[in-house]
Amino acid sequence: MRVFNDPIHGHVELHPLLVKMINTLQFNRLRYIKQLAGTYFVFPGACHNRFEHSIGVAHLAGELIHTLQQNQPELGITDRDKLCVQIAGLCHDLGHGPFSHLFDQKFISKARPDIKWKHEENSVKMLDYMVKENQLEPVMEEYGLKLPEDMEVIKEMIRGKKPEKRGECLIAFSSPQGSNEGRPQDKFFLYEIVANKTNGIDVDKFDYFARDCHHLGIQNHFDHLRFFQSARVIKCPDGLMHICSRDKEVHNLYAMFYARCSFHRKAYQHKTNKLIETMITDAFLKADKHIMTKGSGGKSYCLSEAIDDMQAYTKLTDRVFEDILFSSSEQLRDAKNILHRVITRDLYKCVGKLETGTDFSQVRTIFVFLFWFTWMFDMVGIKLDYGMKDKDPIGEVFFYSKSDNNTAFKIPRDQVSKLLPECFSEAFIRIYCKKNEHLAVAKKHFRKWCLTNGYEILKVIYLEQVK
Repeated sequence: MRVFNDPIHGHVELHPLLVKMINTLQFNRLRYIKQLAGTYFVFPGACHNRFEHSIGVAHLAGELIHTLQQNQPELGITDRDKLCVQIAGLCHDLGHGPFSHLFDQKFISKARPDIKWKHEENSVKMLDYMVKENQLEPVMEEYGLKLPEDMEVIKEMIRGKKPEKRGECLIAFSSPQGSNEGRPQDKFFLYEIVANKTNGIDVDKFDYFARDCHHLGIQNHFDHLRFFQSARVIKCPDGLMHICSRDKEVHNLYAMFYARCSFHRKAYQHKTNKLIETMITDAFLKADKHIMTKGSGGKSYCLSEAIDDMQAYTKLTDRVFEDILFSSSEQLRDAKNILHRVITRDLYKCVGKLETGTDFSQVRTIFVFLFWFTWMFDMVGIKLDYGMKDKDPIGEVFFYSKSDNNTAFKIPRDQVSKLLPECFSEAFIRIYCKKNEHLAVAKKHFRKWCLTNGYEILKVIYLEQVK
């Protein structure tokens, strides 16, 4: 075992196989990818990276499965199971691009609108590439893993699996890719540790809650160790073995989901943060075809195409920001100017904010409006929720009582509290003006459109200038 001194979890011991994986070029790439992307330009302490977060998730995954193994030996949790869960935790973010979610949610979606790409798929591809490039298969087998079966299990844990229902009946459980590999149904709970698609309560959240709050200077009142103490695997009414919690923890879990929404409101979706990320995205789009990275077979890939080749993708980190900013290439001049504006705080200005209820169903009309003023405006959609869109996430959580810890049940919201929210999501749109000299005209056009086009549901909440 090797010990890491982590500022969040203290002294963390990791299995030798995980250490082998950490000491690869593919994993060390995560040292150079910011966890919170543009948030660092607003919160000076938010300088942490995907590297330490991944180590933290691996540690918590190991702690949770060890707790379950100790408390419930009848579950038959093996050392193979434990190692697979820890590897999935360690490698779940290998596929992130420069500036983390900015890359997949903003840049790739605009640069390649014809594909639906998520970083989890590249996490799986990068894991394959890392194992192959570093000849890790013999080492994995030496430590008791069975290949290729356990590799498929690890990939499914990274992607996440959820029960498939037809009406009210459980028919199967599967990953988003429809894989039939993996552990049997009586070990479905293994897939709820790293990426929980059932209700969103997983160690990935536990680590980024604690780590992000530490670096943002925001208090985190959720104690994941308390959750570990009460966690228990029970066969539930849907026929699967789920990780359940004590009934008295229902208020703490509601508080956890509220905290998630609050973190998004205060930091992740902070108006200046999203504005800066919009500018970085614009710069990347302008630079896309002019930044080439050499991949396998000597082929070169532009910024948006590097996701297709893991050798090229390994070289892609936040450094692309500086590559553009300090470039002397005439082809990168426009992109460079945008990033220079970010550094010198000459930012786009916020013209206004529109409420859209709980979704973006009215966005089409705004797109029509913006189409005529693309030289002047940009738009960012913001959605705040409890992690499951407009659903109450606690409705997907099973509990047990002190008197009977082998029977799982759900707690109706009216039995929890009369003070719970009726709505679990809200959506709004921020309109930005790209050039300062157009701000007065932009506000005039925007106000006129809001007041004369009959979209009362999209009421103007504020008109302001971002400082």
